[in-house]
Amino acid sequence: MNKGIYAAASAMIVQESMHDVTANNLANASTSGFRKRIPVNKSFPDVLVDRMEKYSGDGGRSIQTAPFRPGFGGIYPIGGISLANVLSETFLSSEQGALNVTGNPLDGAILGEGYFTVRDGGGNTFYTRSGHFQRSSEGQLVTQDGMTVMGEGGPVEFGEASSVSLGPSGEVIADGEIVDTLSVAIFANPTYLRQAGKSLLQATDDSGPPVPAEGGGVRIENEALEMSNVNVVEEMVRMVEANRAYEAASKAVTTHDELTGKLVASLGRTG
Repeated sequence: MNKGIYAAASAMIVQESMHDVTANNLANASTSGFRKRIPVNKSFPDVLVDRMEKYSGDGGRSIQTAPFRPGFGGIYPIGGISLANVLSETFLSSEQGALNVTGNPLDGAILGEGYFTVRDGGGNTFYTRSGHFQRSSEGQLVTQDGMTVMGEGGPVEFGEASSVSLGPSGEVIADGEIVDTLSVAIFANPTYLRQAGKSLLQATDDSGPPVPAEGGGVRIENEALEMSNVNVVEEMVRMVEANRAYEAASKAVTTHDELTGKLVASLGRTG
């Protein structure tokens, strides 16, 4: 078995995955509330490599510092070597994105930690940093995709109110009166939230369960949206690095294949 081919091929797979993650980040660079994902690589498995010296006829060994086993000679430890490189995981970046003032009274951006709570028609709960809301024909606060925005008392409803806006602590103000407060959740480990859409997230065992944020601790910038936290320049650099690493691994596979072919041909002539 040619381990070199397997190692180079695994490197190609890793770089392809890193390219996909970076491409997804770039595709959502202008998506409100999008959180970029950062890929993490690891080597697997890691083994200890030894150099085995030839056994000398007089019982000696060529390397005096190496341990000696009768019939084998000296064994000199070289160090560890990885047989494969794999994409371990991708984690969510919780950096604050830039704010974009929209002038829409139903838009809101969370300053600091926290995620808006929304629910789809099937009762599934999601979390998002995108506060791009609108009013539905039923007098409810919904997302641009039609998901219901949740408040502390359930779905946010304001009926036929003529004017609706958001307060600095998540209050929903309809015709000058507070009718509800937006449900904002925080997580112990938000970097482990699972991506469920462009700006939708779901809780996982690693992220921990959602914990309601205290009203006094929630700060919302009204008439503004938090944009993606993707740095286009950094992502472009990462993409170039992934492309070059993929090409290098591809050349390594080709070289190993050519050398293997020459070795097989050479053994065939001597056989």
